[in-house]
Amino acid sequence: MTERSRSSRPRRPHPPRRRTGPVRPPAVDPARQAALDTLRAVRQRDAYANLVLPGLLRDRRITGRDAALATELAYGTARAQGLLDAVLAACSDRPLSEVDGAVLDALRLGAYQLLRTRIPPHAAVASTVDLVRAELGSGAAGFANAVLRRVTGQDEAGWVEEVAPDEETDPVGYLAMAHAHPRWVAQAFAEALGSRGEPLRSALAADDARPAVHLAARPGECSADELAAMTGGDVAPYSPYGVHLEAGDPGDLEPVRERLAAVQDEGSQLCALALTRAPLDGPDERWLDLCAGPGGKAALLGALAAVSGAEVDAVEKAPHRAELVRKSVTGLPVTVRVADGRDSGLPPGGYDRVLVDAPCTGLGALRRRPEARWRRQPSDVAPLARLQRELLTAALDLVRPGGVVAYVVCSPHLAETVGVVADVARRTGAERLDTRGCFPDVPDLGAGPHVQLWPHLHGTDAMFCALLRRPA
Repeated sequence: MTERSRSSRPRRPHPPRRRTGPVRPPAVDPARQAALDTLRAVRQRDAYANLVLPGLLRDRRITGRDAALATELAYGTARAQGLLDAVLAACSDRPLSEVDGAVLDALRLGAYQLLRTRIPPHAAVASTVDLVRAELGSGAAGFANAVLRRVTGQDEAGWVEEVAPDEETDPVGYLAMAHAHPRWVAQAFAEALGSRGEPLRSALAADDARPAVHLAARPGECSADELAAMTGGDVAPYSPYGVHLEAGDPGDLEPVRERLAAVQDEGSQLCALALTRAPLDGPDERWLDLCAGPGGKAALLGALAAVSGAEVDAVEKAPHRAELVRKSVTGLPVTVRVADGRDSGLPPGGYDRVLVDAPCTGLGALRRRPEARWRRQPSDVAPLARLQRELLTAALDLVRPGGVVAYVVCSPHLAETVGVVADVARRTGAERLDTRGCFPDVPDLGAGPHVQLWPHLHGTDAMFCALLRRPA
């Protein structure tokens, strides 16, 4: 065959050359990435999700529906961690303690989407696997894919029946798992409610739900009606200064930026107002907030004092928290002092009304601090209760004879609430007032004399308030 005839034959097409460069990384959804980075900060640095996520959203310019998705996924996953871990443990061929922390964060995020959102299962699995592959490679991604596909085998109710204790023999343990609470927290709720049945179920379910945003209008500057009109919210049912919003970043609201309003749970507002409503004989000019940081109640008291002609001292032990108080009370008749409330150096008997918003476990605000339920331990209660007794005793020394002290904690735990009040009242002779009268129009306040608010009954955090009068 001649060279010409060979060259005239049609040539076979060569197979396409294989790419030898790096494989394009999977596309990562910015909302899910922000949620995952928040979970990692919570795990690695003991950070607070509600402080980390807003900053990430601002820095990455994530807004609108993406911001709402990131918020739901980050807070929801942190809130449900115990239930998610039980399900993941049942779906994994290795103990969760041996799973890389970054992979576990992603698995929790994926499992939350599968069990507690309407996101289609294939989208929840694929997006989570992409997050793992982008950071940790194909091996970790394959493991995540296998685990999450097993999670899709049942819905949340089915998994609860599989991983929770038997409801008949251990109702508290069953409800704790079903509503993503540590068992000891559910037990504390049960003891405060006096029930292991439907009231406990309702309390845990409400505590496991996404809370509304609560705002407090500043007295003398803005009314609740005006604040509701400015924000598109609803006037609160019980606090005369409260407004509820379904969702959103309150820091973006103009009334908050202009200090016409502050972010404050309605229950917290009601407890501060109760101190000012307690009947008092004699002068009513000097008020004291003994544990003022970060300043929400001090600002509300200061605004009310400005209207009535009173003055407020606000004591905070930590200098950085005292600075937060100063910022929150700008322009109000409030003097901020850095001191330990147990040894403040203030004059004994120098105040007509004293608020003790004592440090506590925070079990009453778990719906707002989603990771806190898994951080707190039963061993935290005793030292806090000791501190609470010391602060309440100091407050009764600082109030004048006939003056009133409000003892407030954001917890329903009996050791922090009625236990502290009963012990201090017995030792000091302080009179326990019927606090219910200072919560007008609020239903379901129980037999008294103290008040315990609940998310499922009042839509507030589980705040406790007791009013005591120093004997003459």
